[in-house]
Amino acid sequence: MSRDGIAGLAVLAASLVLFALTLDLKANPMVPVGPGFYPRIVLALTALLSLGLVVSDVLRRKEKPEEKPKQKLNYPLVAMSFGVFALYCVALPNLGFRIATFIYVVAASALLAPPRGARGWLGALILGLATAFITWLIFERYLSVLLPRGRWTAF
Repeated sequence: MSRDGIAGLAVLAASLVLFALTLDLKANPMVPVGPGFYPRIVLALTALLSLGLVVSDVLRRKEKPEEKPKQKLNYPLVAMSFGVFALYCVALPNLGFRIATFIYVVAASALLAPPRGARGWLGALILGLATAFITWLIFERYLSVLLPRGRWTAF
């Protein structure tokens, strides 16, 4: 079993243990959704995905292993990705969630897969807009979680 399969087994075990622990959470009769509702969804999804990782690792082992060309590691790209994320964290209180997230997603997308031409930039902009809007919509409107407003923008 490869490192992926071992990691999948570890995450599967942890997810199942944590899921079992959420079953002991006492529900409040005044609240329709108990305290374990959302953690159970996340843990069940995590367990399902880790099981898929284990299964894919086992199925891959049954096939003939083919030599894959070694990929050159790109440490500067990793450092720049962390730098862009750090800038996002710094900009978040000043610009607010929606604007900072839009800029971060566009910048990270352009960094990891540089757009070629106007169509590529349009795709990056649409991805940033959709990510910021859908995340805001889910957290603010559906889950009633307040996201940071910008000091400079009040948005």
